[in-house]
Amino acid sequence: MKTKTLKKGSISPGRERGSQRLPAKMELLAPAGTLEAFEAAVDNGADAVYIGAPHFNAREPARHFSPSEIAAMIDFAHGSGVKLYLAMNSLVKEGEIDDVVKQLVLLETLHPDALIIQDLGLAYILRKHFPTLRIHASTLTAAHNTMVVQQLAELGFSRVVLPRELTLDEIKAIARETSVELEVFGHGAMCFSYSGLCQFSSFQGGRSGLRGRCVQPCRRRYTWQGRGKGSGAGYLFSMNDLQSIDLIDQLRLAGIVSLKIEGRMRSAHYVGAVVKAYRLMLDNERNDPAILAEARGLLDDAMGRKPTRGFFPGRAPVDLITSHHSGNIGIFLGKVQAVRAGWATITLKGTINEGDRVRLHQEKSGERQGFALKAIRLGRQGVLRAESGKTVSIELPGLADPGDSIYKVDLSTRRGRDSVSKIRPEKFAARVKKISLTARAGKILSLLPAKGGASRGGPVSPGVRSGRQGKSLFPLEWWVKSDDHRILLQHFPALPAKVVVILSEESWRGFARMKKNGPLFDRVVWALPPLINGEKIDFYRRTITELINKGYREWQIGHSGQFGFFTGKKVRLFSDYQLNILNRCGLQGLNELGIELAVLSIETDRENIASLSGTCPSVRKGLVVYGFPPLFTARYTGAPLQFDRAFQSPKGESFVLKQRWDYTLAMPSRPFSLLSSAAELPSLGISVMIIDFSYIRLSSRFIDDFFHKVKIGRSGDGGGTFNYLHGLQ
Repeated sequence: MKTKTLKKGSISPGRERGSQRLPAKMELLAPAGTLEAFEAAVDNGADAVYIGAPHFNAREPARHFSPSEIAAMIDFAHGSGVKLYLAMNSLVKEGEIDDVVKQLVLLETLHPDALIIQDLGLAYILRKHFPTLRIHASTLTAAHNTMVVQQLAELGFSRVVLPRELTLDEIKAIARETSVELEVFGHGAMCFSYSGLCQFSSFQGGRSGLRGRCVQPCRRRYTWQGRGKGSGAGYLFSMNDLQSIDLIDQLRLAGIVSLKIEGRMRSAHYVGAVVKAYRLMLDNERNDPAILAEARGLLDDAMGRKPTRGFFPGRAPVDLITSHHSGNIGIFLGKVQAVRAGWATITLKGTINEGDRVRLHQEKSGERQGFALKAIRLGRQGVLRAESGKTVSIELPGLADPGDSIYKVDLSTRRGRDSVSKIRPEKFAARVKKISLTARAGKILSLLPAKGGASRGGPVSPGVRSGRQGKSLFPLEWWVKSDDHRILLQHFPALPAKVVVILSEESWRGFARMKKNGPLFDRVVWALPPLINGEKIDFYRRTITELINKGYREWQIGHSGQFGFFTGKKVRLFSDYQLNILNRCGLQGLNELGIELAVLSIETDRENIASLSGTCPSVRKGLVVYGFPPLFTARYTGAPLQFDRAFQSPKGESFVLKQRWDYTLAMPSRPFSLLSSAAELPSLGISVMIIDFSYIRLSSRFIDDFFHKVKIGRSGDGGGTFNYLHGLQ
């Protein structure tokens, strides 16, 4: 296949310096997961509120708003001079496309101020068929450098939500080079991994954080394995809460137009208190220290986690993790001392009232359960309130053990029965029903790329044949991949079609010193990692150009923001699994950007792969079938982390922590493998399978042992199949 020249103008290589204007006023953007929280946000001074679109947002456990409620909130917000954004930021499986389009038809008519999205297929649908809907790039797009932000602007995004991992200086650099609006999370929960690059929850049972179903493995208690310094247990990855109440001026001067509060799962009390605190500071033009003190008091009462400024001050924060603390939100009330007949005894470290919402944290398992306090006993007497320092018994709805922790997460004050909501969904029911009866959704669906489906017993490609045995080593084309350039010196029992090498400063230096005289050097595909810090862009731009000039014209991109490296160059482009493709519209969007082979999301399952068979025939489909995928990819590298060391979950699951380049990677201790299912992949529409040897120490012994197991049918021993067999939720 001939190489293609990426057309100039299809992807912008950059924007004029100084095009970003400092915002005269920074928007205060508040979360709402309930009608009460929505009203609290508006009443306390939010300029805009974001809520979840039903079933397609990154907080799937949250209560779903009905279409009538969404219509009523949009109407109320606009009547109050407030904007309303809808988070539609879940990855979309192929079987969900019809429902997505129907929901977009409804939202188009209701006129929200923007949709917040991450899925490339959803971006394609919106760009082609819903041009009036404004779109913001979710923080799940991991827009970590200028090139990514520029690319997202080219794809039609009017605003980009930057990752929490960026420093103020890095934000300034992005703002100087781009004109798109920039938004940051300024307050609330932080994930240990870069948002959009976490597979931990999904790997453990199909509950994908990228689809709003995260079970929060970063909040669990883990134990270091083996003897040595630092042995023991702790909450190794549980981040403190971000707080930027004293950084508002710096964020505005850095070019931020919207300051976002995290918390669509938080209470109305929390939302109201935090919004009020930040409203005070945004309006505090004279920097009155008394107002800052008042704002801090409101945040203390909001019952969040221990605060940190995060990465804003610099790349090596020292207060991100408090490993001896469970990382629960709320006020720590104490440890369970004894349990008898459904009652737990506890010596209080804070005041409680009947009706307060509390959370039980089970220290052994890491499981958590929230409930409202129905009864409090002081001695044998029932009381409505108990002060800090008192030893009381509280009624528990579930199991607890001595040593478990209790937290207060919300106050007992709630809307009274005589209180009337300002939101009137019933007024919009007829309008919503009328929209749902229109034929627009069907028309748009007919214009999308054609649906596919698994073929029945389709032809099996010949694969790559072994010179020794004269048989196919695998039933389809297979590639090998590594972050170690020395893979090009390895001997394989049959030649792979391609050898993919991840480009880094280390692999480039090693490759430059090698003698290029083996059979694998003619089969090299260079791959870009999913994260490239801003100061490394010049290295990659320079090295990519040099390699292309030397004849290396096949490249795999690890992020949708990397097309700009190849503008005007004659190359063949393939995409890696980190682009999270799960539907045919994502495939079509990549095809229009020049991608010839798209590696499907590593989270996908067999049913979803089958549903993509036959779709977008101009794009071949690949699948990683073996490897140690990073489950966390994090910027933080400080204490209490220990690299090249195993750690274990409360359920006995084992992992290994590694440091690669500038990042922390949490890896499964055993590989995942789909090699035992390789025979059926051609009939599912997969044309290339990738065996990924990245992040392991390569040796001839390892290679020989691996392919020996392939030969005798034991290549999947000891590992799992990710979601392939059990399904992606």
